[in-house]
Amino acid sequence: MDTLSGLLESPKARGAFLLKSVFNPPWGLRIEDRAALSLVTMLHGSAWVLREGSEPVRISAGDVAVLRGPEPYTLVDDPATPPTITIDPEQRCSTTTGQDVAQSMSLGVRTWGEPHRTGSTVMLSGTYQAPNEVGRRLLASLPAMLVQPASAARTPLIGMLAVEVEKEDLGQAVVLDRLLDLLLINVLRTWLMEPGTGAPLWFRAQSDPAVGRALRLLHERPSEPWTVASLASAVGVSRAALARHFTELVGEPPISYLTGWRLTLASEMLRDPALSVASIAGKVGYSGPFALSAAFKRERGVSPQEFRRGKRPKESPAGGSDGRTVVLGR
Repeated sequence: MDTLSGLLESPKARGAFLLKSVFNPPWGLRIEDRAALSLVTMLHGSAWVLREGSEPVRISAGDVAVLRGPEPYTLVDDPATPPTITIDPEQRCSTTTGQDVAQSMSLGVRTWGEPHRTGSTVMLSGTYQAPNEVGRRLLASLPAMLVQPASAARTPLIGMLAVEVEKEDLGQAVVLDRLLDLLLINVLRTWLMEPGTGAPLWFRAQSDPAVGRALRLLHERPSEPWTVASLASAVGVSRAALARHFTELVGEPPISYLTGWRLTLASEMLRDPALSVASIAGKVGYSGPFALSAAFKRERGVSPQEFRRGKRPKESPAGGSDGRTVVLGR
């Protein structure tokens, strides 16, 4: 398993909030839902995305914008248009005067906006309120906004999502979650594979013969009692050479990286109530529940039990939240 596969196999929306919006100008939305990650794609017309500290970015039909949270952002028909509706953390929609408009602007299943459904702007939005923890390392590396133009997308997923979002068939929530996951994966894969777009160090390190193989071993066999010496022996280089080269390419020492990966896996497993902390500890390379709890508390600021009960862990280290906007395919 390469490090990208480790991520792409894991983002799994769980009851993601998806909505089709229909508007005629002038219109403006202030999004303050504090979602960890949001996707916005245009089906018809265009919109401007405004974020503090960034230049306005225009997205047109077929474009997909991935926005890192939890910072707010604004969607408008024109940069000069003030937002008149705010979306809060509970996904409530209200005017600037506090009037709830969720029901009055409802147009049916997961659709809202202007009374006439053939508005000049039609967009889809989906939010990950709590992204899968296995994606934590990559999501921390994302720019504040990542835009995939329609010319770079080459995917039928947007059309499929547009059709499915208005259905209420059996298992529809799962269908929508998986389509949203695939759309996100498509954008992330393009971002990582395109030169010059700021892919994280640990992803680029995969192409190195020794470090790339070391990363794969850590991802495939996290429960092994790895040391720098045993890892170096497995990839056929000296301990000193691996330690130096790994740190240069990945940005942190091998065992530090392994700790982060183990705790990321543990975080995901903790979402399954059938798995005990003791069994999770063994699966991710810790001698027992106390060892795992100590590492988890030290790195995340909460114990495994607190995390399982929903207590918020420490924020990920700042990675891509520097206001950058990356447009793919340029």
